[in-house]
Amino acid sequence: MSEQSAQREDKGEQSAHRALGLTDREFDLICEKMGREPNGVELAMFSLLWSEHCAYKHSRKLLKKLPTEGPRVVMGPGENAGAVDIGNGFSVAFKVESHNHPSAVEPFQGAATGVGGILRDVIALGARPIAILDSLRFGEPDTERTHYLVDGVVRGIGHYGNSMGIPTVGGEIYFEPPYEQNPLVNAMCVGLARTDEMVRAAAAGAGNKVVLFGSLTGRDGIGGASVLASAELDEGDDAKRPTVQIGDPFEESKLLECCQELLAEDLLVSLQDLGAAGLTSSAGEMASAGGTGIDIDVGLVPLREADMEPFEIMVSESQERMLAVVEPGKVEQVLALCTKWQTASAVIGEVTDSGTFRILKDGETVGEIRVEDLVDGCPLYDLDPGDPGEWTYPNRETIPADASASDIALALLASPSIASKRWAFEQYDSIVGSRTAHRAGAADAAVLNIPESGRAIAVAIDGNGRRVACDPYQGTIEATLECAANLAVVGAEPLGVTNCLNFGNPEKPTVAWQLGRSIDGLAEACRALEAPVVGGNVSLYNETPQGPIYPTPVVGMVGELPDASRVAGEPWREGDAIALVGPFDPSLAGSELEKQRGQLGKGLPEFEIAPVRQAIELVREAVRSGSIRTATDVSDGGIATALAELAIGSGVGCDAHLTALLAKRDCSAEDALFGEGPGGFILAGEEAGLEKLGGRGVEIEVIGEVRGNEVIVTASDRRVEILVSEAEAAFESLEERIESDQAGITH
Repeated sequence: MSEQSAQREDKGEQSAHRALGLTDREFDLICEKMGREPNGVELAMFSLLWSEHCAYKHSRKLLKKLPTEGPRVVMGPGENAGAVDIGNGFSVAFKVESHNHPSAVEPFQGAATGVGGILRDVIALGARPIAILDSLRFGEPDTERTHYLVDGVVRGIGHYGNSMGIPTVGGEIYFEPPYEQNPLVNAMCVGLARTDEMVRAAAAGAGNKVVLFGSLTGRDGIGGASVLASAELDEGDDAKRPTVQIGDPFEESKLLECCQELLAEDLLVSLQDLGAAGLTSSAGEMASAGGTGIDIDVGLVPLREADMEPFEIMVSESQERMLAVVEPGKVEQVLALCTKWQTASAVIGEVTDSGTFRILKDGETVGEIRVEDLVDGCPLYDLDPGDPGEWTYPNRETIPADASASDIALALLASPSIASKRWAFEQYDSIVGSRTAHRAGAADAAVLNIPESGRAIAVAIDGNGRRVACDPYQGTIEATLECAANLAVVGAEPLGVTNCLNFGNPEKPTVAWQLGRSIDGLAEACRALEAPVVGGNVSLYNETPQGPIYPTPVVGMVGELPDASRVAGEPWREGDAIALVGPFDPSLAGSELEKQRGQLGKGLPEFEIAPVRQAIELVREAVRSGSIRTATDVSDGGIATALAELAIGSGVGCDAHLTALLAKRDCSAEDALFGEGPGGFILAGEEAGLEKLGGRGVEIEVIGEVRGNEVIVTASDRRVEILVSEAEAAFESLEERIESDQAGITH
C-alpha cells in the first residue's frame, strides 16, 4: 500500500482507489508500473479498465479453453463482435452481452441501453443489425419487485428495438427465486455485412486523426463499469441510479446510417463503439489492438453538460457514440457526412507511435499512461474453486407429492418458467425489416431470410440456470446442445456460438467452482458440435445479501439452412403420427417438477454427447427433406409438457403411450412423463415419412397419434388426461399473474 494510502487509512478515510473498486495490491502495481502515484484522471481510467467488467481478470484464463477457430469464422474473440461467413461475399456478425446490474437499478433504461450497446457492437464491425434476441431472468412473478422489473425491462427492450426498426425475433424468460433482487438481462444482436467491407477496431497509422461522433457527452454512466457492474448489489443500491446510462434509439438510428455510409465510402481506418468506460476503453483498446499510442484532448469533446472535469469526460458512458480513426485527407469528408446525418462530430485526437495514452485539456497534458499498462497490465487471477458439497437454493413447494399426473401437467404448463410468454413477445416488433420467416414463438429458433447469400439463417438463445446449479458441467453442455437442437428443428446447422456467462462472486470458492466447471462444459459441447465460440461476455458478481443467482451460462447460436420454406414449424394435424426421436433418458433430477416440489438437489445424470449430436443431425436432415410437419425438442417439463404445447399450438389433442420408453430406460412412469434431459425430440407428420427416418443409428419410436380434443399421455399406471382447452388456459395464465398497476412501485 502506498504511503499516502496508509496515511488516509490511519485517518479513517477510504482510499480513493478502494472507492473506485481497485484493491491495494492493484493500486501498488499501478504505482510500480508508472513509477509514481496516478493522478485523479489516471486513477479513474485505471479503475475502469482494470475492473472485472472490462479486464475479465477472474475469467480470462478460463476462457482460453474455448474453441474459437473454424472454417467459417471471419472474426473471433477480441473484436467488437464475432462474425461467420454465410457465402456469396456476406457474413453474419453477432454477440450477446449483459446489462444485469443496470437493469436491477433502473430496469427501463438498463434494458434499453443494453440493447443499444449490443447493437453498436455489431455496427462497429460494419454490419447492419437485422435481429435482436433476449434472455431474461426474474424472481417469482407474484412479487411487487418482479412486476416492477418485468414491466421496465420488457418496455425498455421493446422501446429501443422497435424505435430502431430492428425486429426482436426470439428469446426466453425464466422466473426463479434466486433472481429476485438481481435479474439477468442478456441481449443478443445479429447483423449482416459484406465481408470485404467489414472493419476492425485497431488504431493504425501515426498521424491519423481520431474522430468522435454521435451523441454529446454528459455525466450519465460515470463509474458504471467499475462501481456498478463489477461488484455485488447491496441493499439500498437505488443510490446507484446515476451510473445507469440514458438511451436514445432515434439518435442511434442516425448513427447507424452514418456508419454505414462512412464505411461504404471507405473513409475509416478503424471504428469502435463507446460502451463501458467510454473514451477510456474505446481509445485505449483501439491503441492496444494496433500497437500504437493515442492522444485525446478532452477540451475538443462536444459536451452536453458544462464544466465537466477531464476524468468525467474520459469515463462517461453516454450512449450512441462512436470513435473512428481517419486519415487526415479524409477528415473533412467524414465530418461532412456526420453533418448530413445530423450527428455531432469532432476531431478529438491523433494516433501516435509513442505507445502512450496521453490525455490533454486544451493542449496541456493532464494524464499519461502506457497503453500496455492500462489495457493489458491488469493482473489476471487464478480462482480458488471449492466443491460446494451440500447446497440449497430457495424453492417453495407448489406441486404436492401426491398430485395426479393430470394435475401435475396443468401445474407445469402454468409454472412461470414454462408458461407462455406471448404477452411479452407481442410487445416487440418481430417482423419489421421483412426478413423474418419464422417469428418469436412460431418455432424453437427464429428463421431469417438472407437473399443476399441465397440462403437463410436461424438464431436461438438458451440457458437453464436451474439445471446448471445442479451440475455446472453437465448443465452447460445441456444448454449448448439445447441451442443446437432448437436450430435443428428448423433445419439449421450451427456456424458459431456466442455466450454470456452470468455468475455470482468469483472470489467465493463455490462460485469459482461453478464458473470453471461451466466453461469446461461449454468448451466440450462446442468442440463436439464443431461450433466455434466467436465472442461473448462474462458477467460476474451477480449476487446480493440474499445470495447468488443460479449460475447461468446463456448460449446464443447462429445456424444456416438452405431453404427457409422448409421449416417444421407447422401445427400438427388430425391423423398425424407422433414419434419420439433420440437417446432421451428422462429423469426428475434438476427438473421443473422437482423444483416445484421444493426438492431441487445436487447432480444431473451423465450422458454421452455423440448420440445426442447424431439425433440433432438426423432431425436437421428430416426437416430439410420436408418429410415431417412438426418438430420440437423435449425440454422443461418433459414429454407430457412438450405434447401439450404442440396440442395448444394446433388446437388438436393427441393420444400417446410411453410403453417403449419405459421398457428401454430404467425410469419411473413419472420420469417418463415429466422427466428432463438432453437428446429427445417430438416429430409429427405422416407415418410413412417418420418411418423413413429409421435405420440411421438413432432411436425412433412412434408413440401415438394426433386426434381429438384431449391430451392423453400414458406411462404404465400414470396417465395425463386433460382437455386441450384446459391446457391452453393453464399455459396462458402467466399474463394475468404478471400484470400489475405500476403506480407507486419504486423499488
